Amino acid sequence: MIRRSLIAALVAPALTALSLAPFAAPARAQEAFPNRPITIVVPFAAGGPTDTVTRLVAEVMGRDLGQPVVVENVGGAGGTLGAARVAQARPDGYYLLLHHIGMGTTPSLYRKLSYDAVGGFAPVGMVTEVPMTIIGRKNLPANNLAELVALVRRDREKLNYANAGIGAASHLCGLLFQTAVDAPMTTVPYRGTGPAMTDLIGGTVDVMCDQTTNTTEQIRAGAVKVFAVTTPQRLASLPDVPTTAEAGLPGMEVTIWHALYAPKGTPADVTDRLSRSLQTALRDEKLIQRFADLGTAPVTQEQATPAATLAFWQADIAKWRPVIQAAGQYAD
Repeated sequence: MIRRSLIAALVAPALTALSLAPFAAPARAQEAFPNRPITIVVPFAAGGPTDTVTRLVAEVMGRDLGQPVVVENVGGAGGTLGAARVAQARPDGYYLLLHHIGMGTTPSLYRKLSYDAVGGFAPVGMVTEVPMTIIGRKNLPANNLAELVALVRRDREKLNYANAGIGAASHLCGLLFQTAVDAPMTTVPYRGTGPAMTDLIGGTVDVMCDQTTNTTEQIRAGAVKVFAVTTPQRLASLPDVPTTAEAGLPGMEVTIWHALYAPKGTPADVTDRLSRSLQTALRDEKLIQRFADLGTAPVTQEQATPAATLAFWQADIAKWRPVIQAAGQYAD
C-alpha cells in the first residue's frame, strides 16, 4: 500500500500537467501583443521625406507599445523591394511597412510584380498628407507660376524636369503638372530626392515638384525659387506662397499621403492595437510640432484607422490609373 501510494503521488502531478496541456498552449499563444521589438520598413533610402515621417512616428509608437519600434530602410525599384519584403513576411504585426502615395500608383506603374500590390497588405492607418511645392532653380527666368507656365509652353524643349525616379512623389507631381499645362518637358530621373535637389540648387536642372518635408528649408534659405503649393489652402509654414489655384492653375492639387500597413492575414486585434498606437502618436504634441516644421500635419483620428485607409487607398488607385496610362510611362 505504501508503494502504491508513493507511485500515485509521483504520477498524479504528471497526469494533471498533461490534462491541462491543451489549455496551457493556447494561453501561451495568446500573449499580449507586442512582446518583442517591431520593425517598420521604409522602402526608400534613409534621410528622405518618408524616412523622416516614419522615424518621428516610430519613436512615439514605441513608447506607447512598450517595445522598441525599429526603422529599416529597404530601398530600390521605386519602393517595391521593401513593399515586397513586408507583403511576404509573417502576418503577426512585428514587420510593417510605411509607404507613401506609391501604394496608390504601383498597381498601374508596374505590370509585373513579385507580390500582390493590393491584396498583400492589411492597412493599419494613414499618417499624414504632405503638400507638394513647384520649385525651380533660383535663376530661372520666371517669377510666378503664370510666368513659369508660359516659359514651359514656349521653351519646353529647352527645359528639363528633375524627379527622384519613376514612381517617386516628384515624378507623379511632375506628371500632373505637365498634363495640366499640356507641355511635356525633358525628364531627368535621379536615384533619390537628394541628388535631384542638389542639381536643382546647382542650376543643372530647371524645375522640380517635391514634398514640403524636403523643400521647405531650401525655400526659406532662398536656394530655390518657389512658384506654388499644391493644396487648396496656403500653408502656415509657407504663408507667402500661393496655391496652384490662386496662381492660375486650378485642378493641379496633389498631396503625398503616407500610411502604415501590415502583411495581409495579420489578426484584426493586432492591426487594431497598432492603429490605436498610431492614433496616440499622431496626438503627440512634439510630433505635431515637428510635422508643422516640415510643412505638414497628422491626419485626423478617423483617417488613422484600417477602414478609412482602405477606402482612401482604393480611391487613389482609381485616380492615378488613367493619368499613368495616358502618360504611357511604366516602371517595368
